Amino acid sequence: MKISAVKPLVLGTPWRNLTYVIVETDEGLRGVGEVRMVNHTDSLLGYLQEASKHHILGSDPMKIEDLVQRMFRRDFARASEIMMSAIAVIEMACWDIMGQALGVPVYQLLGGAVRERIPAYANGWYTVERTPEEFSAAAQRVAARGYRALKVDPFGAGFYELGRKEKNHSIGLIEAVRSAIGPDVDILVEMHGRFNAPTAISLINELARFSPGWFEEPVPPENLAVLKKVSTAVAPLGIPIATGERMHTAFEFRELFELQAADIVQADITHYGGILATKKLAAWADAYYMLIAPHNVCGPIGTVAALHLAACTPNFKIQEHFNDFADAWVKGVAEGVPEVDAADGCFPIPTGPGLGVKLNEDFIAEHPREDVFFDLFQHDWQFRQVAKKPNT
Repeated sequence: MKISAVKPLVLGTPWRNLTYVIVETDEGLRGVGEVRMVNHTDSLLGYLQEASKHHILGSDPMKIEDLVQRMFRRDFARASEIMMSAIAVIEMACWDIMGQALGVPVYQLLGGAVRERIPAYANGWYTVERTPEEFSAAAQRVAARGYRALKVDPFGAGFYELGRKEKNHSIGLIEAVRSAIGPDVDILVEMHGRFNAPTAISLINELARFSPGWFEEPVPPENLAVLKKVSTAVAPLGIPIATGERMHTAFEFRELFELQAADIVQADITHYGGILATKKLAAWADAYYMLIAPHNVCGPIGTVAALHLAACTPNFKIQEHFNDFADAWVKGVAEGVPEVDAADGCFPIPTGPGLGVKLNEDFIAEHPREDVFFDLFQHDWQFRQVAKKPNT
């Protein structure tokens, strides 16, 4: 079997264009991958065009390690988010093809399931005014949907520091969320790499009284020594530090692990080279007693790929999920994707061969790419441009 075509398709939403890549074979099998490239979709498409010519077309989709290594090493370039995302969507599609060819789910090819239920947390739910009342009402809707955990960035457009008034306002938003959902739903505090070390340490100490499940990316990801400074300072609180969504190679995680600067690994399958690469990373993290909670801002295909990883990874913790709240209509892009069960806030494991999903190309054509730029440091970014609703 050989790869005969690589077909990218871009679905537009008001704040994130989602790129789907169909990998076709000369035997008629087709696999699919997905990635969300915030503000870099053209770069991804350009790289895929060149990589298809030099590496992908004519390759055996069953020889995944060989293809990945050629894409990673033979361009003689340092790996970037663009490269690792392109590798990921091709790798994901190849696993889909292999699973279909053999008649088994992807997780079965990677060691088999170690769990039947996959805990999930909600993101994208706070597309509301930054008031305690609005955050409270939105958080209650998440809990009513059955989620046992939710993630929130309450810090507005904060960068390095927060003024005293803004700091108190942000703390008040977390207080409102905790009051709304009670003590049994986890709050995961997203900091988006906004802060310098003193500000991050101060905020973590202030917010600890609300018993968050973790503090995520408290400082920018480029200088892990600063993250170590933060994690050491707040260690007595006993609240985990999570990071990794903007780390794209094992070499970056090596430094994180050696410093023991965080507790939870948040590599994004779609930016880290795919399912197998992330499973290898999880095994490495396990040697440091770390859990993995993959970052995921994708639509249904990226989400189901993450579920296959979760199903077969012993030190998996919880799966991020946007699609019940932010642009829930994107679920129409694929059939066969598991849903979060309102009874326990968990996904069931996928069951079909390969990824177990079917892409709806007509749906993508009905929702073409949008001209959007998403900026986390812009005022009212949390709305995610929801006022610009697509025609559905």
